[in-house]
Formats: sequence, structure tokens, C-alpha cells
Amino acid sequence: MTTLRKLPAELALNGNVPRKHSHQLSFRRLPSPTFFLGLALVVMFAVYVLLGSYTVTIPDFFKIVIAHMTGGEKIPGASFIVMEHKLPRAAIGTLIGVAFGLAGALFQTMLRNPLASPDIIGISYGASAAAVTAIVIFGASGAVVSWAALGGALGVAAIIYAISRGTGSGAGGGSRGNAAGNRLILAGVGIAAALHAVVNFLMTRADIRTAADVLVWLNGSLNSANWERTGILMASLLVLVPAVIILAGPLRILELGDDAAAGLGIRVNATRLGLVLTAVGLAASATAAAGPVAFVAFLAGPIGRRIVRKPSLPASAFTGALIVLAADFFASNIAPAILDGTVLPVGVITGALGAPFLLWLLVTSNRKEA
Repeated sequence: MTTLRKLPAELALNGNVPRKHSHQLSFRRLPSPTFFLGLALVVMFAVYVLLGSYTVTIPDFFKIVIAHMTGGEKIPGASFIVMEHKLPRAAIGTLIGVAFGLAGALFQTMLRNPLASPDIIGISYGASAAAVTAIVIFGASGAVVSWAALGGALGVAAIIYAISRGTGSGAGGGSRGNAAGNRLILAGVGIAAALHAVVNFLMTRADIRTAADVLVWLNGSLNSANWERTGILMASLLVLVPAVIILAGPLRILELGDDAAAGLGIRVNATRLGLVLTAVGLAASATAAAGPVAFVAFLAGPIGRRIVRKPSLPASAFTGALIVLAADFFASNIAPAILDGTVLPVGVITGALGAPFLLWLLVTSNRKEA
């Protein structure tokens, strides 16, 4: 018995088993990369609200928020800038980043294609075409444009999904699933090209002032951010994010292929329909709130995957929000100093990031295949 009691101590001194186990426990205690992404988002949110062309100290910020909530004494100028400009703009930027990030990750994971984002497959163009039609032809503005964009995105998504559901030549469930995914992407690209032509035609028919308003909306902008839009978008996410959580498990199984997923008890067609509806709802809600902010849905998933080294919906959401907040902070505070006072829409910055990232993604993919 004495020998047996001393044996673990001797192993701890001379062997590797307990020491290795101890290292494993220490590594497990380290926060995950997703945690650090969330922390970076909190820091970026604070930087966005506190710094910039108008800086606010931390004590003043809490004093302003508490006074706003309790009806206390306001700080002249600072209270208005924080509560009516900076804070709602940061909030809606975070929310649309989360929505676009989740929408892109859902499409890319479901279709197993990094190009399958709402920007590429026509969802954003559907929202844009409907919104531009409402502005140019019917003279709409404000909430009417947002509802038109939402309806346009949902309508185009229904058309794309109906086309992708066409009968394929594959014999197996997996072949049919892959064919449906390829048809969905190709149908989306074709419809996006047609809708882009519609938007260009409508722009030629608009007067200069209307065309300028349409152009700002098409680029994606947070200039119209307010608490009403933030509340509507928050309400949408309170419905759609739980749906993402419910569908996350079946989505992981669906990555194994349609046949394997069906064998494991997943209703493949119903799950895919639910994923499409949820992803479209996320993209449409974000587009209705701020316009089609380019390439956020396309960038968030691959960047988040590179950071956490695996497909991750939370990482995609955090990355999308980080991209929007950082891009809008640059567009609102740094770009004017460089461009002689010109304030850029956030979509111009994210669009400028999209092309080089696509090239980088292609180069790194070719190196891995080589």
C-alpha cells in the first residue's frame, strides 16, 4: 500500500503523464479566441463612443447616460452628441455587423462556399432595387424605404430558392444538395446582375438631388441611425438570433452531407429552408436599417474562421460588428482629415476592403491546394 501511494509522486517527478495532464488543464483555462473577439468588440465600441472628432471622458459618459435615464441635468452639447449621435450610431453599427456576419456565415457554411454571401447571391441587390424604386418612382423616404428594402430582399430570396429547388440530375441526396447549392449561387449571381442593371436605369431617370440620396443609401451609411431604427433592428435580432442558435446544431450535421445528415435524423429540406429564411431575414433587416453595407457578410465568416481556426457563428458575428464599427470610425473621423473634410459612407470603406481580401483568400487557398 505504501508503494502504491508513493507511485503517483514518483510519476510526477520522473514521468510525463501527470505533467502532461497538468498542461492540458492549464491550456483549457485560457480564454478562447472568440472571447478575445468579443473583448475587442467591447473596446472598439468604447473607442467609437468616447473618441473621434468629439471626445467624451468616461465619467462624463456615465453621467450623461444616467441623466438621460433618470431625467437629471444634462451637459449642454455633450448630452445631445452622445445620446442622439454617437451612441445610437455605435449601437446600430454593432447590430448590423452582427446581422451581416451571421447571415454570411450561415450561407457560406450551408452551401460550403466562401463566396455564398448576401452580397454575391443577390439578396442585397434585391433590397437595393426595391429601395431605389421606392425612392425614385414613388418619392418614398424614411421607414417606407426600409420596408421596401426588406420586401425586395425577401422577394428575391424566394425567387432564388425556388430556382435552386429545381430537379437535379444527381441520384443521391448529397448530389442533389450540392447541385441545389450551386444552382442557388448561380441563380443569385444572375439575378444580382439583372437587378444591378435595374438600379442603374433608375439612377439615370432620377434628378440630381434624388440620385445623390440614392447613392448614399446604396453605399451603406449609418448617417440615418437613430433610436427608432435601433429598436426595430434589435427586435428583429431578438427573433432571428434564437433561430440561429436552434439551427446551429443541425447546420453542423448538415456539413457532413445530405445523406449523412438524413441518416442522423435531420430533416434536410426543412433545415435548409429554415437556414435560408433566417439568413435572409438577418441580411434584409440589416440592409433595411443602413443600406447594403458592402462585403461585411462576405468578410466576417472567413476572417472569423481564420482567427478561431474553425467555423464559428459567434466569431463571425463579433467580426462583422468589429468591421462595421472600425470602418465607420475611420470614415467619420480619420477620412475627413485625409480627404479635406469629406465624410465617407461606411460602405465605401468596407467595399474597399472586400476586393483585396478576396484576392488574398484566393491566393492562400491556392497555396493550401499546392
